[in-house]
Amino acid sequence: MLKGRIHSLETFGTVDGPGIRFVLFMQGCLLQCQYCHNPDTWSLTEGKEMTVEEVLAEIEPYLSYYRSSGGGLTVSGGEATLQAPFVTELFREAKKRWNLHTTLDTNGYNEGDKIRDLLDVTDLVLLDLKHIDNEKHIKLTGKPNDRMLKMAHWLSDHDRKMWIRHVYVPGIHEDEQDLLELGRFIGSLRGVEKFEILPYHQMGIYKWQELGWAYPLEGVPSPTDEEIERAYRLIHEGEQQTAAKS
Repeated sequence: MLKGRIHSLETFGTVDGPGIRFVLFMQGCLLQCQYCHNPDTWSLTEGKEMTVEEVLAEIEPYLSYYRSSGGGLTVSGGEATLQAPFVTELFREAKKRWNLHTTLDTNGYNEGDKIRDLLDVTDLVLLDLKHIDNEKHIKLTGKPNDRMLKMAHWLSDHDRKMWIRHVYVPGIHEDEQDLLELGRFIGSLRGVEKFEILPYHQMGIYKWQELGWAYPLEGVPSPTDEEIERAYRLIHEGEQQTAAKS
């Protein structure tokens, strides 16, 4: 029987897709983002094993809230696509039984053709683009960004709906050319319904301390409203540059 390794779940999520949502956080991630507020999700071998039926039983009591709010089921992580067969089966069943809206929250570190079965039962992809500059991406996450950018193109080429999210860390994401380039890249994609900047926060520091790990962004503040406004402005300008060319 197919089992997934689950880190945690949330029954009233309001930020991971439209409406009120059941959010399932999968265990395991191949990226090691310096600002990660759940580094305890990185390990591929920890977490609680659950069957699809067990997860569905957790969702069922709250169905009326998800339906009436235009919400549904979001699977996040960790990195949900590392357990693609499990998530595919879960989405498939949630659709078959309740016609529930499905959202996949992913860092894109996978290949569209490899997880096509999953993407075929996914209504919306939340794609987290960590950094547009490859060298800075490696420094920030431990991995290059080519797979993420390819995934974005795959979703665009296959007419999939996506929201793009970008965590903004002062000192890491403020370069003007990077922000313009991110905008140009987003402007080249079809199917982007929403773009969101998520301001960096320090709420995950205690998790690093619990694990006995040094926190890499010690002393880095959250961005100001002005910094976020500037980032939106530059990204939008980059998008318009792409639109003007096409």
